[in-house]
Amino acid sequence: MASLLRPDTWLYPTGRGLYCAPGDFYIDPGRRVDRAVVTHGHGDHARPRNVSVLATAETIEIMKVRYGARAAQRFQTAVPGEAVSINGVTVTLVPAGHILGSAQAVLEWQGQRIVVSGDYKRRRDPTCELFEPVRCDVFITEATFGLPIFRHEPDAREIGRFLASCRMFPDRTHLVGAYGLGKCQRFIALLRDAGYDAPVWLHSGMLALCALYGDFGIDLGDIRPVSEARKNDLAGGVVIAPPGEASGRLARRVSDPVNVFASGWMRVRAHARRRGVELPLVLSDHADWPEIIETVRDTGAEEVWVTHGREEALLHQMTRMGVNGRALSSVGRDGRVS
Repeated sequence: MASLLRPDTWLYPTGRGLYCAPGDFYIDPGRRVDRAVVTHGHGDHARPRNVSVLATAETIEIMKVRYGARAAQRFQTAVPGEAVSINGVTVTLVPAGHILGSAQAVLEWQGQRIVVSGDYKRRRDPTCELFEPVRCDVFITEATFGLPIFRHEPDAREIGRFLASCRMFPDRTHLVGAYGLGKCQRFIALLRDAGYDAPVWLHSGMLALCALYGDFGIDLGDIRPVSEARKNDLAGGVVIAPPGEASGRLARRVSDPVNVFASGWMRVRAHARRRGVELPLVLSDHADWPEIIETVRDTGAEEVWVTHGREEALLHQMTRMGVNGRALSSVGRDGRVS
């Protein structure tokens, strides 16, 4: 590293979240704080009631849709690629490729650069900007799928399998379990790219966020609330619902559905069996094992801090690559756990 300053003396986890001491702000805090930098709109990263939030325009609007007046007392919009100074720390948000508006937080202070990835993936997604690798001293990576077994299939292959099932069972409703922010919209967009132009029926809890995607220029085609559908409308159709609803009340409303679940966890057959999934689709909004390794190489980081997942295998891989890997939970002032 160019500087002799230890990065864990100015950025480290605390009880409220990842804290930047010289800037006096938190990244994706888990509890209410005065100043937050939010990487994206998922609830485990974007929590309500912070005093001040810096985020992309899309993330801000997602928070407003999800939380209403509780979202934050005030917002500051960050334009991707444009630097903002917070108490002398330079903060730049750079596309993360995870969902609409998702960003990596690039922090620069006293000659050091730390990149906080948030959640990310490397493959093309028609609903968000492509991930941009940033050279840095320290890279903080998620490890949701941080095991060698996790190698996501090409999107076109999984959508092709889905459409083949629709042709094979033209009278059955395909009931897709997908998370309401990111996965739902991406799944629809991939269907449209593959030529599927029939109505897609949605659980009511997904409609507002799909409308917001439309506001940002992402056309999802003909989407309709499933609550307004007659039973005959759903025969041979596609219904998307949150995972719990897809396996619960909504499933009981549809006769003889094809139960589908779109997730990186569908790589593990036991997960599909436990959920009673007939058609598991390996579609994820997170980086798989090869993408994580590729990203570490692209950043050129001498240190990699690992969080959000199974850390052990990835830390072992960092050692093999000659990179100093640490679990983020072990990072603290003077090397102590905070």
